[in-house]
Amino acid sequence: MFKAIALGTLATVLFVGAAHADGPAYTWTGYGVGSGKCPTYKMTIDITTAGNEVKGLFLQEGRTQRFFNVSMGADKKFKTKAIVGNNNTIDVVGSLQDNDPKIMLDGYCLFEGKLTKK
Repeated sequence: MFKAIALGTLATVLFVGAAHADGPAYTWTGYGVGSGKCPTYKMTIDITTAGNEVKGLFLQEGRTQRFFNVSMGADKKFKTKAIVGNNNTIDVVGSLQDNDPKIMLDGYCLFEGKLTKK
């Protein structure tokens, strides 16, 4: 009996949590701009939203996945910093406006482009 109640409660929590995170999702994949090896660095950025909360995951090919969490303004724009290796940071600037969703990560290289809705 206890197991059935616990499983039912867990299922409810998981369902409500999944529904809460169901906002628009976006993605971008492209190459860096800058000096040295930047043009050979491939980056994938995935963004999910829940209300005004924006969560981003970014992965440069061959590196560790990183993340950022930020609240966007009423204009659907956001700006923050994400921690990368050795506590260095990369600037994150984006917009989720309907007509022009875009992202920019600027640090050791520049990664920017138009986001595609998933």
